[in-house]
Amino acid sequence: MRKTTVMKNITPFPGPVLGTSNDVVPLSCHDRMHFDPAPLTRLFAERDTQAAEDVVCRMLEDIAMRLDMLQRARDEHAFANMDRPAQRIGVVADQMGLAEVAVAVDHVRRCLLQQDWIALDATMARLERGFDIAVSEVWGVRDL
Repeated sequence: MRKTTVMKNITPFPGPVLGTSNDVVPLSCHDRMHFDPAPLTRLFAERDTQAAEDVVCRMLEDIAMRLDMLQRARDEHAFANMDRPAQRIGVVADQMGLAEVAVAVDHVRRCLLQQDWIALDATMARLERGFDIAVSEVWGVRDL
């Protein structure tokens, strides 16, 4: 006959948190991509198609290059090297009407400022997803 024992939890868990700390900053994240097509529509109206596509390609390549810089700096824990490329991504994203990318990169910069490396990973992932979606959104503009 085998004797069974039941393990009892003897570790007391803290009670629920009643209020939020001033150290907690909620970052709102929308379910849909926010994209303002007006800047790119204006660009395609002012230039011939090839010239406008060249400008868009350069801008997307600039964001992609700086996103790569952010990823490498994060992987190397060189957090001090992340603000400038993040700032540049925000400027270019605003110029292109990529509102969701601009908001995500602003949140990345806030995480850097607060030295919140866990939140940084989450916001970097959102920035990367936002950029991936933005690339296809951008090319839909020339069909308008």
